[in-house]
Amino acid sequence: MSNQYFIAGGCSFTFGNELSDDTSGNIPSKKSWAYRLYDQTQYRGAESMYVNSAHPGSGNPGIARRVFQSVSEHYTDHKSIDCVVVMWSFKSRYDWAMPRHKNLENTRWTTISPWDTDMSSNERHQTLMGSETQREEWKRRESRMIETGVKPFAEAVYKHAANDYHETYLSWKSIIWLQNILEKKQIKYMFTLADNSLFYKEMQPLKDQDSFMTALHDEIDFTKWFSFGERMMGFNQWATLNDYEKGTTHPLDKAHEDAVKLLIPGYKKILKKL
Repeated sequence: MSNQYFIAGGCSFTFGNELSDDTSGNIPSKKSWAYRLYDQTQYRGAESMYVNSAHPGSGNPGIARRVFQSVSEHYTDHKSIDCVVVMWSFKSRYDWAMPRHKNLENTRWTTISPWDTDMSSNERHQTLMGSETQREEWKRRESRMIETGVKPFAEAVYKHAANDYHETYLSWKSIIWLQNILEKKQIKYMFTLADNSLFYKEMQPLKDQDSFMTALHDEIDFTKWFSFGERMMGFNQWATLNDYEKGTTHPLDKAHEDAVKLLIPGYKKILKKL
């Protein structure tokens, strides 16, 4: 029997930053919700292999790109991939193909976020002041961004071009793009999310902004989604609401453990339909 693959996509919540087996972000955690789901479900056959395509700090276009790359690397037919699970992230992060440089992801790609700009330096400092490890990582990241030319680009994007409407559009387009690829290839999948700002601004649905956003939203197949509560509550919000222990910026092991207890029934229900 040839290998089958369980592919997980997302940002640091899926990669497993700050969990008890975190090795400074070098190897995906086996304590994360994604690995626990893989390890505890009946859909994992004896030959199944776990593939974590998540990348810390990734935005939704980057998540979709990396999942697609993993699917393309492992796909021979729809039976070669057990399932794809994705936890979508914050929409304010951009994924960009830059002029080639040896220190970019695959010599080409970069993710940028508001934290990569001088205008967010105070917020970043206050958030990370309790973690020397993360402060050092951000220093290294900033140095790489200057060397690769990403830093001035990020400053310009967030100063002159970034806006909530465009970020919503990019995120939803990326979700629909990946959704349609998986359905075309007849690959089972489940989507969930870290934060419902992907679909809501406070209490207002983002789909109600105009007819274009309504039409785009209608293309998303929400029968394949799991949410942690009303109005598409995300994992990070759920963990905060239920007072789970957090590290500097991430829910810790117990939150992931209990999240999977909620996820498994929904996961099985979604895959049974498929």
